Amino acid sequence: MVAVSSCKGGVGKSTVAAGLARALAAQGFKTGILDADIHGPSLPTLFHLPQAQLQANEFKMLKPIEAEGLKLMSFGFLLGDAPAVMRGPIVTRYIQQLLFQTDWGKLDYLIVDMPPGTGDVQLTITQSVRLTGAVIVTTRQTLSLVDVARGILMFEKVQVPILGIVDNMAYFVCDDCQKKHFLFGATDVQERFGVRVLTQIPLLPSLNLHTYMEAASRAMQEAIKIQALASQTLPQIRFDAQSVGLKFADGKEVTFKNRDLRALCRCALCVNELSGKSLLDLAAIRPDIAAKEILPLGNYAIGITWNDGHSSGIYPYTIFQK
Repeated sequence: MVAVSSCKGGVGKSTVAAGLARALAAQGFKTGILDADIHGPSLPTLFHLPQAQLQANEFKMLKPIEAEGLKLMSFGFLLGDAPAVMRGPIVTRYIQQLLFQTDWGKLDYLIVDMPPGTGDVQLTITQSVRLTGAVIVTTRQTLSLVDVARGILMFEKVQVPILGIVDNMAYFVCDDCQKKHFLFGATDVQERFGVRVLTQIPLLPSLNLHTYMEAASRAMQEAIKIQALASQTLPQIRFDAQSVGLKFADGKEVTFKNRDLRALCRCALCVNELSGKSLLDLAAIRPDIAAKEILPLGNYAIGITWNDGHSSGIYPYTIFQK
């Protein structure tokens, strides 16, 4: 079970989720896709099924809609064009119904198209089923990159590993010069978060299946790698009023002064996504800056909450291993 998530709406998450599911099915895997966005379901539109009607089997379980070799389930098949006007507890019940009262049959993969945000639906799903991992979809604008950090921290706190990031609408290729033009800056998303970029998707009128097959293949590789590294010893972390230190499994120890590490933050609030230059006023960093909490993020980074209120900083282990 793979969650496809973006804390910010409008970045192409549902399109990517559908593309990944199609790519897996094209490789011969039995694949389903669950549209978990109760308030803004996308599957009926993405698969051109506005009139699809759900039916129940003899056990009163919902039968998924089958299209393009996939099994599809969405609240949109029940709702039609009507708005979903309901509160959190009712939304939670509907999510549980779609998860557990759908006759999925035998599947190799179930792709879960998550709604935007980090709220009730995300917690319901992560607490109800064991997700293999999460794929995070983003564009390169500051608002989206800030939410990438929130998404990574959310999934790690509920012990769902991050399989990678899809860098969507990253660039376009000029017809005349055949050069890649990065619309929102040449930000190195992988360097910033320490998470593998599964694919960069250009801005095009239509996308071919090959793009998504590449991303699906890399996501599967990451899932296998994460399972293999499950028993790997993570670095030992210590922090105090002066510094943050890491001791790696090979015995290497690295220590950073708090002020120096705070200045290295590469989150979207601290770095201009177009130029890559720091937005931090070093003189404004508190003299007593110190970490309040440090969260290990899988086998790739740590997340630090500082005493100045800043909590979106993600520090890849590569910073400490240079």
